[in-house]
Amino acid sequence: MTILEDPAEDVDVLLDRRRAATGPRRSWASTEPFVTHPRESLPSYDASHWGSVAGHYVRQALAVDACIAGLVVAVVASFTAAAVGWSAVVALAFLVLVAIGHGYDRKSLGDGPVEFQAVLRAGVGSAAVVALGSVAFAVPLPRVQVAVTVVLLTLGTAVGRHALRRSLHGRRSRGVAMSRTLVVGDATSVHHLIHDLRGATYHGYQVIGVCLPSITDQPPQDGVPTLGALADIPQVAYDHQVDVVIVSGSELSGDALRRLSWALGRAGVDLVVAPGLVEVLGPRVHLRPTAGLSLLEVETTSPRRRLLAKSTLDRTLGAAILLAVSPVILVAALAVRLNSKGAPFFHQRRIGVDGREFTMWKLRSMYTDAEERRAALLGSSDRDGLMFKMHDDPRITPVGRLLRRYSVDELPQLWNVVRGDMSLVGPRPPLPQEVDEYHDAVYRRLRVRPGLTGLWQVSGRADLSWDESIRLDLRYVDNWSVAMDLMILWKTGRAVFGGSGAY
Repeated sequence: MTILEDPAEDVDVLLDRRRAATGPRRSWASTEPFVTHPRESLPSYDASHWGSVAGHYVRQALAVDACIAGLVVAVVASFTAAAVGWSAVVALAFLVLVAIGHGYDRKSLGDGPVEFQAVLRAGVGSAAVVALGSVAFAVPLPRVQVAVTVVLLTLGTAVGRHALRRSLHGRRSRGVAMSRTLVVGDATSVHHLIHDLRGATYHGYQVIGVCLPSITDQPPQDGVPTLGALADIPQVAYDHQVDVVIVSGSELSGDALRRLSWALGRAGVDLVVAPGLVEVLGPRVHLRPTAGLSLLEVETTSPRRRLLAKSTLDRTLGAAILLAVSPVILVAALAVRLNSKGAPFFHQRRIGVDGREFTMWKLRSMYTDAEERRAALLGSSDRDGLMFKMHDDPRITPVGRLLRRYSVDELPQLWNVVRGDMSLVGPRPPLPQEVDEYHDAVYRRLRVRPGLTGLWQVSGRADLSWDESIRLDLRYVDNWSVAMDLMILWKTGRAVFGGSGAY
């Protein structure tokens, strides 16, 4: 079968080639659903794509984990040589449990939370294994040394994996270590999927072409060539040495999708299906096998256990951070008071969960007449939509500009977190006049407690457009979890210390 190599080539030429081809297309369900060629006759591609380097990355991850385990055992042994045996047993159990938990699976490494979940579970599991072994063999257990070993192993391995992942993401941003990807479906769905994949290169999908319902269909205008029709997918995947085929839209489903999986399995190509659940992420989606079908169940309400866990995290971690940063707040308050007239703290009515009003506290970063001057400056906003922001707002004091750059002015809101008015992570609390202008979908932001930080703060802060900020807030409201909160808190530190997008 002849495949279109040049996206600009005339469609009639391609059709003539197909008519001249020997025999009809092969069925996806046949024993050989594509025409095989000698490997040397296929195009040669850069050997640095993910299929070639994945094994090396797995070995790197294993080496990093082993080195950290050895270092932890050496550190514990330097304090108490008697516990070195126990530390070594814990380290060995830890590495085995990481492997059992798919921590070295090339499909999850460098992308997604699976590897970090494997590390965390291995930490808990290794402690449990050693404790049960101690009871079973009636051997005294040095609890402190074992606890120190587990904590150091878990934290050290997580940091090592994070550094390794950052290195991989840097390479992927340069187009290296990517999976050659074929996107198939209708033109509209394909276009949206290509746009999303290009905006998140760290996932490692390099779109090399598309297959549409018919090769005469208008291509998605993304600079990606149309390599064939839906019936050509197995042959295209084979000829272009594709690693992953992603199905988007409703053109392929049911028995056709099943037969396609058979054909791609024979070609050694992975099949991924985009279900079309917009902005719905893993924590809300569960597989429910029913009547021989694989049904996707979407969670519509947050389980109470997750709400309790989030509230507990907010109150305990919020109180601890507030206690730790109290000296910073006091010094900043003194600087505000000395720099301009007025009280160092500023309070304002904001809208919280389910539309309830509360008083939000901040360190004053503007002159005391800022609210009176706001109306005259509305036309100079650097933001679209309802949020008013200016890069060079004349109402901001010199000290206030420094406080805003590193978000020090937001620290008093930790008191709101401890009180339960706010959460550590969530959409920013809007002003009453902003809520009055909300349309239907935006009201969804008020379904969770507003946060000190959130998805849009770690994705560009004030540099984002209004629509992009709302999209990220709604994604958080629909998909939040304690694990997501911890990830956002981690990224917040990097965004704040970098000072990007803050003014």
